[in-house]
Amino acid sequence: MKVYGHPMSTATRMVLTTLAEKGHEAELVLVDLTKGEQKHPAHLERHPFGVIPALEDDGFRLYESRAIVRYLDRKLAGPSLTPSDVQAFARMEQFISVEHCYFTPAAMKVIWERLFKGLLGGGAPDEARIEEGMKGIERVFGIVDPVLGKQPYLAGDSFSLAEICWMPYMDFFVAAGGGALLGNYKGVSAWWERVSARPSWKKVTGG
Repeated sequence: MKVYGHPMSTATRMVLTTLAEKGHEAELVLVDLTKGEQKHPAHLERHPFGVIPALEDDGFRLYESRAIVRYLDRKLAGPSLTPSDVQAFARMEQFISVEHCYFTPAAMKVIWERLFKGLLGGGAPDEARIEEGMKGIERVFGIVDPVLGKQPYLAGDSFSLAEICWMPYMDFFVAAGGGALLGNYKGVSAWWERVSARPSWKKVTGG
C-alpha cells in the first residue's frame, strides 16, 4: 500500500492518522509540492485534479482524503472508526460535512494569511481576510461547543473519522494563533486537548 502525499499536508495527515489508528503502515511516497510535482503527468494519473494525497493498494487507486479514510477503515483490521449505531454514524457524517463545508474554509483563511503567505513570499497578512475567517470559525465553534459539552467526541462516546477529518486543520489553526479563540469554547478546547494527545496524532505530527 502506498500513499502519495506530503507529511505536512493536512489531507495527507488525515490518511496517515487513520492508518496509525488502525495499527497499519503504508509507504509514504513524497510528492514535493515546492517543485510542483502534484501537477506532473505521473501524479495526474493518480489524482486527476493535481492535489494530494492519492492511494494505491494492490492495483486499486483512490483519491480524495475523505474517501481514502473511509476506505481504509472498512478495509483494514483494527478498531473501527465508524460507529455501528445508526444515529452516531449520522452524527459522524454530519460533523465531517461541517468540517469540510464550514470549518475548514474559514480556518484556511487564517492559516494561509498567518502561516503560509509569508513563507511563500505572498506579502503581509490580509487582516480583513483573517477577521472573516475568525468570524466563520466562531460560528462553527458556537454550534459545536454545546455538543462537545455533553459528549466526548463528535459522533458521541467514541473517537471516529469525524475527529480525523477535523484534526489537521485544528492543528494548523492553533499554530496560526487560534489558541486564544479556542480557549473561549470549553467543550471544543477539552475535545482538542483529548484528541491531540492520541498516540496516532503524535506519531503523524512528530509530537
